[in-house]
Amino acid sequence: MARRTILIAEDDENVAQLLAFLLTREGFAVEVVADGRAAEEFAATHSPAAAVVLDINLPYRDGFEVATVMRGDPRWKDVPIVALTARTLPADVERSRALGLLDYIAKPFHPGALAQRLRTLLRAQAAEAPPPAEGRA
Repeated sequence: MARRTILIAEDDENVAQLLAFLLTREGFAVEVVADGRAAEEFAATHSPAAAVVLDINLPYRDGFEVATVMRGDPRWKDVPIVALTARTLPADVERSRALGLLDYIAKPFHPGALAQRLRTLLRAQAAEAPPPAEGRA
């Protein structure tokens, strides 16, 4: 069984390394990109990840722009996206909800709490998935 991949779009190298370490330890495969353009390119050229941890303050294209592109791609439109950001204004939280981001975690954050929220989102997503069609593996 393939490990579920989490895409981390985070420009702070220390935060990205911490998240990658934590999520790898939790059993996930991890892909890290450091800016919005790279996140969009990853979405355009790879199979959908199980979930995305998305910084809002990314270089080149912000997280809201990246989320808009992902939500516009039929392959990525239902992938759970969690915002991880220092932007905590109510308007930012509302905008993330309008774009379909499933959670909004403010920095600084507790790494274990983030991992637990991802596990919860992925369990909920798996529970909502239709059963496989007869005769398919």
